[in-house]
Amino acid sequence: MSHQHRYPPFESDFCADLECCGSGYKTMWRNTLGMEGKRAKSIIENDNPLVTALIIHKGHAVLDDFCCNRVWIFINEHGKVASVPM
Repeated sequence: MSHQHRYPPFESDFCADLECCGSGYKTMWRNTLGMEGKRAKSIIENDNPLVTALIIHKGHAVLDDFCCNRVWIFINEHGKVASVPM
């Protein structure tokens, strides 16, 4: 039987909110609002090397489990960041 892994690998077994996830790194990126999604991804992953940023079109379904090492970047129809990634 195959085991389905969450992407990126799930790493929040001991965390329930952003405060415990930071490990001294940023966990929220207000400065990326309105920015092109790929540029925001680069900034986020540079600011916090513990996370993988995933670009998703606003309104598309995503996993709702809490994960310290994943940041959703919701973009609008123009490819711009539509909400604060965290």
